[in-house]
Amino acid sequence: MRLPLLDRDEPEFPDPRWALSEPDGLLAVGGNLAETTLLQAYARGIFPWYQTPDPILWWSPSIRCVIEPAQFHCSKSLRKVLRRNDYSVTTNRAFERVIAHCSDPRDAAGGTWISADIIQAYTALHHTGRAHSVEVWRDDDLIGGVYGVAVGAVFCGESMFSRGDHGSKIALAHLCRWGMDAGLDLLDCQLVNPHLLTLGASAIDRSLFLQRLQLAHHSPPDWSCFGNVEVPGAIRFTW
Repeated sequence: MRLPLLDRDEPEFPDPRWALSEPDGLLAVGGNLAETTLLQAYARGIFPWYQTPDPILWWSPSIRCVIEPAQFHCSKSLRKVLRRNDYSVTTNRAFERVIAHCSDPRDAAGGTWISADIIQAYTALHHTGRAHSVEVWRDDDLIGGVYGVAVGAVFCGESMFSRGDHGSKIALAHLCRWGMDAGLDLLDCQLVNPHLLTLGASAIDRSLFLQRLQLAHHSPPDWSCFGNVEVPGAIRFTW
């Protein structure tokens, strides 16, 4: 099957169910990273994932990795970290720093899929209020975080980083704890990996994910409730 080539100026995405089975989820190539394009893609369960200088590749895997906020798994070691009062958590206070840290190379070859174009596109989306970050601080040091795109009551996580003790896990735990109170229905983690499974993630069929995504459009949580208020972990958590 030949991949659909999206128009550079006015891309129109095909049905996600037409995605290839090998490689799993590859749906289309081309298009752009404009705000309207990204929002159209995420609303249909599609996301970009590629490395420059390759063209933009769009994906919708047949199996989706998700976390139900109430099912987040808090290990004994993480529970101890969360109960300490030596860190604080904010949201949307340092989006550009979070995405920059997420773009740091993680292999010996120095590769990263979070290119300058990706950073520019998602930062622009953040300024419209559709992309969000969660930051973890120890004093003035940013030790962890996660960023992604909000589609109603679904948070489509893009990437996370950790530069300290459980930094990214703290960010996810707070996002899930807040989400349980605020009406966040689902965290989309896109691709299954062993690390996410240890945090309570599960694998669901694409058709079920698309159903959940469609229903979630009608009940977006109020991100301003999480806002820019620092929340000490020891006070916040009941786990």
